[in-house]
Amino acid sequence: MKIIIKTKVEKNFQIVFSKFNLQLFQALKPPLMSLTVERFDGCKKGDEVHLKMNLFGFLDQKWISHITGDFKSNYEIYFVDEGALLPPPLSKWKHIHRIEKINELSSFVIDDIEYTSGNKMLDIALYPALYAMFAYRRPIYKRELS
Repeated sequence: MKIIIKTKVEKNFQIVFSKFNLQLFQALKPPLMSLTVERFDGCKKGDEVHLKMNLFGFLDQKWISHITGDFKSNYEIYFVDEGALLPPPLSKWKHIHRIEKINELSSFVIDDIEYTSGNKMLDIALYPALYAMFAYRRPIYKRELS
């Protein structure tokens, strides 16, 4: 399944990208979830992010992502995180964090996500919750990045 959420922020795309750090990552935590960042190397190819998550006070889960790619041009910056260890029911996760230049003073932050559980019906059932979790980021991006 694919989810794409595009958020306009009033800041230069290079400045926006410079704010993709641990502080922003922690600010983006969804409600009703406790999140412990056990490792955060950054947003460059070869970096890793290790998380311990707890939903509704139970269901401790580990999530490990590897940054498998990064790119920078005069109009776009992105990095790709791919799940190496995912909580059930996910079996594949690829998230492209893209920042596109609109003009010198504004940009788009784009969450481009591909995921699967290995079961099409379950993927469809997961879609509303995953979409909501990333749509929740839109006002945070505007507040933290503008």
